[in-house]
Amino acid sequence: MDEHAPESTAKLEQVLANKGVKYLMASFSDMHGVSKTKIVPLDHIGQMLAGSELYTGAALDGVPQDVSDEEVSAHPDPASCTILPWQPDIAWFASDLWCEGEPFEPCSRNILKRQVEAAAELGFAMKFGMEAEFFVFKDTDNGGYEPLSTLPHLDKPAYDATRLLDNLPWLSDLVDAMNGLGWGVYSFDHEDGIGQFEIDFNYADALTMADRYVFFRFMANSIARQHGAFATFMPKPLGDRAGSGAHFNMSLADTETGDNLFASPSDARGNKLSQLGYHFLGGLLRHVPAICAVCSPMVNSYKRLIKQGSMSGFTWAPVFACYGNNNRTNSLRIPLAGGRVELRPADSSCNPYLGAALALAAGLEGIREKIDPGEPYRENMYRKTPEELDALGVKLLPRTLEEAVDAFEADPLTKQVFGPAMHEAWIDFKRDEWSSYHNHVSDWERDRYLKFF
Repeated sequence: MDEHAPESTAKLEQVLANKGVKYLMASFSDMHGVSKTKIVPLDHIGQMLAGSELYTGAALDGVPQDVSDEEVSAHPDPASCTILPWQPDIAWFASDLWCEGEPFEPCSRNILKRQVEAAAELGFAMKFGMEAEFFVFKDTDNGGYEPLSTLPHLDKPAYDATRLLDNLPWLSDLVDAMNGLGWGVYSFDHEDGIGQFEIDFNYADALTMADRYVFFRFMANSIARQHGAFATFMPKPLGDRAGSGAHFNMSLADTETGDNLFASPSDARGNKLSQLGYHFLGGLLRHVPAICAVCSPMVNSYKRLIKQGSMSGFTWAPVFACYGNNNRTNSLRIPLAGGRVELRPADSSCNPYLGAALALAAGLEGIREKIDPGEPYRENMYRKTPEELDALGVKLLPRTLEEAVDAFEADPLTKQVFGPAMHEAWIDFKRDEWSSYHNHVSDWERDRYLKFF
């Protein structure tokens, strides 16, 4: 049955009404992966699903339109319908943007859907998991912020049981909400930062996972606020602590059988990864500098991508453009169980649609061109000298947002994936972001130079 047929719409309306839903959010993501929306009454569901809700693109980041252009319209995906666990009279829908009667090319969700379709043409479906790391703080009277827990800070708080339990009231609400939505949370812990947490939940197809991660950030913040706090997905809020990643875990399945095409118990390299998986990894490795501009999209992202700077020692963040086995000092990692590839530069601030689209396109190029990534690095890459890295041909990832945007602009794949309008909008916005940061005079500069002479 057509998902927009009157019978389907009426059935969905009745199901939502029976659950107490009064309002609907026709939501879409801006270039940052932030949820934007209009809210309509439930009895407006038919018009909403048909694209009744219009938005002025020029008022938003990364919706490249002039003020004179026709508005974009949100076309909600009924399969994404999610009742807000913390406010169950409202249902949220992820939407595709349309303009002038057809899908809007620069829409983040449409960009990912184009790559999902490209994979399907080859017989592949991308399976996608994201590790959700984030900090939860409360505001202080002096305008600052601090963790909810009043326990003394530890130099090495990772996996600390006492501090995890001290945060259980809000964590339990969030995990219950995720499981109530059928996301399958299987682990959560206190991470290496003060007030930092990770929640791991089941993977899904690429589009569903991107929808869920956008909703997750919205939900985590909403539930934290009910406990007098806020969730932050700023990658590196504390200078002397580890930052928040959102590692991409990716594999390809056969569209007919559902079999994991990256799994191989007979891998000669000992990583339980198939030849197809290595080719996919080879494509990622070729394009990882450009991918960083999208998966690590903020000025602040590059303060996470350093090998040392955490009070507990190494930061665990990727620094080098190389791959390895179950070895977290590589930017691309094959976890111990094999059968998937982990992209480690991705951080908690990324737009998951754009990040997944570019990563998938890079991997598909690797498959088409049969790119061999070479042998994996199994040793601690952090301990390699510059001379040793040079001899191995291992280069650094971009060290700043400016370097990453340079790599993004120079890589022809990025324009193919993003399309001309979003490609230009991304470069322009990120160069302006870098310039604004570069021109800012910080406390560090004043402390160091104001009375230098």
